[in-house]
Amino acid sequence: MSTIEGTKAPAFTLSASRGRTVSSDALRGQPYVLYFYPKADTSGCTKEAQAFQALLPSFRAKNVQIIGVSRDPLKALDKFAAKYGLEFPLASDENGDLTSAYGVWVEKSMYGRKYMGIERSTVLVGADGIVVKAWPKVKIDGHAEEVLSAV
Repeated sequence: MSTIEGTKAPAFTLSASRGRTVSSDALRGQPYVLYFYPKADTSGCTKEAQAFQALLPSFRAKNVQIIGVSRDPLKALDKFAAKYGLEFPLASDENGDLTSAYGVWVEKSMYGRKYMGIERSTVLVGADGIVVKAWPKVKIDGHAEEVLSAV
């Protein structure tokens, strides 16, 4: 993750689940969390999404928006959101602009095979558009709670 705390967050406009559009311009003036995950409806990504969903009322009470970001097509995100009742937007970065801007599109390796994929990472962006905190190489257990406590 190349995102540095204290720097301006990259601008974005992305299509999201349930026919929504999310953009840094529309979020100006309020803090938000972008959590980057590898693939919709896989075990780890489901567990992470459910953890953020469970804490959504607490994030909303602090006026913080949660947005999940992957390179999945919108159709897959809509299906994922519906299957697990995810109320927050799941944004599709199919062209990779945002994942590249945040430096989370990285070379990975599994069973000796190298491939490109999203490194599970999260950023908290302040109301002023500045990155308050960045979590690279996220471990899922307890992560959503850690992000909430940083808010």
